[in-house]
Amino acid sequence: MSQIAFLFPGQGAQSVGMARQLCETLPAVRKLFDDAAQILSYDLADLCFNGPAERLNSTVISQPALFVSSLAALECLKIGDPSTISGCAATAGLSLGEYTALVFAGAMSFSDGLRLVQKRGEAMQAASDAAPSGMVSLIGLDVAKVEELCVAGRAHGRLEIANLLCPGNIAVSGSREACDAVEQLAEGAGGRAIRLAVAGAFHTDLMKPADEKLAAALDGVSLNSPRIPVWSNVDALPHTDPAEIRDLLVRQVLHPVLWEQTMRNLLAAGFDKFYEIGPGRVLAGLLKRVQRKIDCTNVTA
Repeated sequence: MSQIAFLFPGQGAQSVGMARQLCETLPAVRKLFDDAAQILSYDLADLCFNGPAERLNSTVISQPALFVSSLAALECLKIGDPSTISGCAATAGLSLGEYTALVFAGAMSFSDGLRLVQKRGEAMQAASDAAPSGMVSLIGLDVAKVEELCVAGRAHGRLEIANLLCPGNIAVSGSREACDAVEQLAEGAGGRAIRLAVAGAFHTDLMKPADEKLAAALDGVSLNSPRIPVWSNVDALPHTDPAEIRDLLVRQVLHPVLWEQTMRNLLAAGFDKFYEIGPGRVLAGLLKRVQRKIDCTNVTA
């Protein structure tokens, strides 16, 4: 019998039109967006369905939008395949997606999760505005080479590894000048560089004081023991203790996302059937770079 794990996407998976069809056909999804509008004080559904893309892609909007749209996809699976929901034994989410995973696992309520995601997005945007910065995805290079490029890039400013996504796909974060430099360095090293459409240097110390604002917001939220383990981006390990989860969510803002190691650890633990739940198909692609023949089903929004 397969061991099932659910994966939830992070920022960058959003697209104009996401969740529209689900909202038109499923009352439970319509309610999610209605409740979100009350909590956020703006019409999230309109931004998801109609854009404009520039606003949907902003950190303060894309994080709540992906959170709600991924839970909308989950509602579709609940109706179409409830046995898969009940059979799921582990969950993880990429960066922002970790909050979606925690709500699915029962560690926090939808309303608390959405408020936290809203405050997280605002805090990360504010930190980005305070220190102009960015992220660059480096394709076709191993960790040792990326670390070498970061050392060279630091001659132009702060630069750190931010996301270890899969073999040959590593994102770095840093000052704009350092990001410009590492793009050139990557091309010279035989790799490919893609500037990411994010506000700043996520998952590095340049996100201070976003972690402090998030810690303050978390203090006002009740966390429960999840019914299934939630695998953390920070240490690539499963967690069920609310105090540990709270600490890891704060640390996640400044810490590299260990996504490849999370996938390897889930595979080593015997998980052999994965579902990517939410907009896009990024996580399925990353997982297949770790284990090409793994069974991964997309439940899209």
